[in-house]
Amino acid sequence: MSKKPKIDYSLYLVTDRKTLGTRDLAVCVEKAIQGGVTLVQLREKSVSSKEFLELAQRVKEITTHYEIPLIINDRLDIALAVDAEGLHIGQDDLPMIKARELFGKDKIIGVSASTLEEALLAQQQGADYLGVGAIFNTPTKADAPEVSLEQLSQIKNSVSIPIVAIGGINLSNLKQVIGTGIDGVSVVSAILAQEDILLAAKQFREFI
Repeated sequence: MSKKPKIDYSLYLVTDRKTLGTRDLAVCVEKAIQGGVTLVQLREKSVSSKEFLELAQRVKEITTHYEIPLIINDRLDIALAVDAEGLHIGQDDLPMIKARELFGKDKIIGVSASTLEEALLAQQQGADYLGVGAIFNTPTKADAPEVSLEQLSQIKNSVSIPIVAIGGINLSNLKQVIGTGIDGVSVVSAILAQEDILLAAKQFREFI
C-alpha cells in the first residue's frame, strides 16, 4: 500500500514564465532546486494543454532526478498525465472533494485560502496543505485578496495542516512572515526574476 511522502514545504517555488524573459523555464527550475528549493509548483495559465503537458513532462524529469515533489496548478488532467506528486487548486477551481476522488488519496492536494473560513473548510475536506495569501502586493497575481500577517498567524493557529505563505515575499520581508510560525514560504519573482537564480534560492535557503 502506497503512502504519501513527507513533504518539506519550507521553500516552495511557484513558476511564472513572464518573470523569466527569454530564459528556459525547465533550466531555471533546475537552478532553483540546486539552490535549495524544496517543492515546485508548475503554474501555466496562458498556454495550450499540449504545451502545458510538454513543459510538465520536462519539469517532472528534473524534479524526479532531484527527488523534489512536483505540484501542478489547477490542471488535474496534466497532474495525472505526468504522475505529478501533487495538485494545487484555488477557490474557483475543481472542488476539493472531487479533486481528491479523482486524484487519489495518496496524492498531495493543496488549496489556496485567504480567510479562516476557507482554511477550515479545506482542512475539513481533506487538503494536505494550504497556500495562504497574498501576504504582500504581488505583480504575479494582482487580483489576489490581501491577507495580513495577523490573519496568517490566526489561520496557522487554527488548523493542523501545513501552511505556506504566498504573495510578494522576498528577502526583506521574509523574517516577518517566518515569525508567524508558518511551515513554508512560496516564492515566484524573488527567485525566478533574479539574474542569478541559483544564488537567489541559496539566499532564501540560508535565511530559512
